[in-house]
Amino acid sequence: MRTIADLSFRELALVAEAWQARANAAHEQGFPYVQALVNEGHAAGASLAHSHSQLVWLEDEPPLVSQERRAQAAEGGCVLCRVLAEELEQRIRIVAERDGLVLLCPFAGRQPYELLVAPRECAGDPFTSDLLANALDLAADGIRRLRNAEGRTPLNMWLHGGGHWHLELVPRLTALAGLELGAGYFVNTLAPESAAGVLREA
Repeated sequence: MRTIADLSFRELALVAEAWQARANAAHEQGFPYVQALVNEGHAAGASLAHSHSQLVWLEDEPPLVSQERRAQAAEGGCVLCRVLAEELEQRIRIVAERDGLVLLCPFAGRQPYELLVAPRECAGDPFTSDLLANALDLAADGIRRLRNAEGRTPLNMWLHGGGHWHLELVPRLTALAGLELGAGYFVNTLAPESAAGVLREA
């Protein structure tokens, strides 16, 4: 089965171009938010055996995006910008950097080897960004590193388009249980610092 990790940069650029065209069509039809996502593997909810992406046109901003906007307003600035500045200074959870983007294992990852790809500079709309193709390519690099470390892994990846846009990638190495589903508290058995170290070497 071909995964996103097997796609060339040119193919990923075409994915980015398609996402941007479909998002533009959605906005023209009055949909304010487009959720772009990739599910790979049966355990991650994939409906097809091969890698594919989906775009869902939403009439309202999703609750998680709204929550982030409220947090930014309360903090008086971009939370992700502050997090990235700290991560880039400490460098213990950074996996790779290139093309104005950062790939890292976030401090409070929900699953082992969770990854985040974000522009270093604050950027609002991924569907007008010149960095979207490069972000997909860096995410694919992270997936290749994960495959080298752990073998083929089911995963979910989505584009978080509100505020400082970014890609979130969650491998499905463990099952969500009652605490995660019932209370929203995630138990991650692998420290992100350790995960980043493994992926840097993979």
